[in-house]
Amino acid sequence: MALLTMSSLSIVLLRRHAIRRTLKRCADISDAVSHLGFVQADPIRAPARAQDLILRLRVDRYRAGDLEQLYPTLPLCEDVLHVYGFLPQQHLSFLHPRPLSEHWQRVLDEHPSLVKDVLALVAELGVAHPKAVEKALGKVRRQNGWGGQSSATTMMLEALHMQGRLRVARREGGLRLYATVRSEEKTRALAPTLRAEGLCRILTSLYAPMPLRSLQQALRAVRGPSRPTPRDALQRLLASGELRQARVESEDWIWPEQETSDILHSDEQLERVQLLAPFDPLVWDRHRFSLLWNWNYRFEAYTPASKRTLGYYALPMLFRDQVIGAANLSIQTGQTGQPGTLHSDLRFVRERPTEPAFARELERELSALTQFLGIGQSSAARPKSSKANDFSKNALDPIGEAR
Repeated sequence: MALLTMSSLSIVLLRRHAIRRTLKRCADISDAVSHLGFVQADPIRAPARAQDLILRLRVDRYRAGDLEQLYPTLPLCEDVLHVYGFLPQQHLSFLHPRPLSEHWQRVLDEHPSLVKDVLALVAELGVAHPKAVEKALGKVRRQNGWGGQSSATTMMLEALHMQGRLRVARREGGLRLYATVRSEEKTRALAPTLRAEGLCRILTSLYAPMPLRSLQQALRAVRGPSRPTPRDALQRLLASGELRQARVESEDWIWPEQETSDILHSDEQLERVQLLAPFDPLVWDRHRFSLLWNWNYRFEAYTPASKRTLGYYALPMLFRDQVIGAANLSIQTGQTGQPGTLHSDLRFVRERPTEPAFARELERELSALTQFLGIGQSSAARPKSSKANDFSKNALDPIGEAR
């Protein structure tokens, strides 16, 4: 085998390394979250929540709802990194204390007596349901951060969670229940430099290899120390050699230096079809996605139905090292007492692969999804016409030939 050097770097190698490192199989949920460093949460269930769709590809025998059911027994926490999600408890020392957004700080500042009352009630209850807190302290409504109306006590629970004074103890039906912070979660405050570097490492590891401008944008969304900021830490880690920066096809990319050798030898292609969540680390940064796969993925759950081209909750379809399209999944309920059926609407960037390997692996993936969801058989909807399910004819902007 010829010796590879940095001049051998290509989008193909970056793409294959991203797939291999990100889709690592783990023995259990804790190992998977620790390996990733963060799993984004989203309430939409189509046909399962994003956190479950992310973990099913990484945890053996994972079933929808396992994270919510097992969460109270796991060394994990819910909190905001750059977005909201689940992360190892040891990462809390990098997150807190932190400046709150203007909205959450105003909730705390304008209601100091409610802060005391909510903290005291949660300590008394042990685990507090928002409805129980509202019943005990009143049903006053306040404008929330999205322009709607929310219970003042529920907003206070969320604000105290954002501040690090309450934790999410568990969920019931997707609803957060709160408790006071446990003694083992009260970590010694780290120096700002250590916190900033820790936050930078978490995001870099989560999305590596990542375009420099995408990483900088993600770091701007983190409410870390004001000085040095996580973006300042990025420059420190690059200068120290812990992180590597290289230009590939007119774009600067970042990854941990220790992974350089693995990138240069990323020649493995798994003969598998895998349906990715819209917030999977492989998908989350849309700019990175377009560079790796030469087409623009859009999340269209909040797009008017008449303007959607991919579908309500399209799951990018990975085959070998190419994302060749997307699938919209739905559960069609059977007769009373009968399990539902998984229905899949498949759409392709260019054309549906005709090779037997694709058909075999697609069937394996759909079968795995029925087990994950705990339902019956699956059925793949065949395109009525190639035009209706061909992204290139649906203005979904393939950028060029597959690389």
